[in-house]
Amino acid sequence: MRPLHAFLPAAVFGCLLTAPAAFAQGDGENTKLNLDDTASETASGGGPGGGSIVRTIAGLAFVLAVIYGLHWVLKKVKASKDATASGDSLETIATLPLGTNRALHLVRTGREIVLIGTAESTIAPIRRYSEEEARALGLIEAPVTLTVGATLESLEPAEEPKSFLDILRAKTVVK
Repeated sequence: MRPLHAFLPAAVFGCLLTAPAAFAQGDGENTKLNLDDTASETASGGGPGGGSIVRTIAGLAFVLAVIYGLHWVLKKVKASKDATASGDSLETIATLPLGTNRALHLVRTGREIVLIGTAESTIAPIRRYSEEEARALGLIEAPVTLTVGATLESLEPAEEPKSFLDILRAKTVVK
């Protein structure tokens, strides 16, 4: 089956060929109309139009159902594509925008943490960290493990965590 855009030029060309014949056929506004009295009586035989209101409401309900159905299907398709695209081994830990179309991303790839710089047309890995090294530098949080019998009150408050920006400044500023 051919697509619609293959037939469209032929349809437009055919309409353009028949237009002069349609305009030349009559006298324009002076053409007499042949209206029968019986046709006008049978055409106005309906009531106040109650059936047309029901058809309009039913048509509107059908259109809304189709729109909702398409929305639901597209949402499911997008969710399945997102799940398969990212996989289980990649995770964005933090993002720091640096300016227009420029950013730093901290990405976990398995047991390795990678600092990636992105620009308009470039993606470059800047530094790779092991998971233990990233924890020691404070780039990622250490997992919280509770011993049996430990309560939240017995845990000492840890020092205030550094932000991603502070850690990057400490690594990149020349001393």
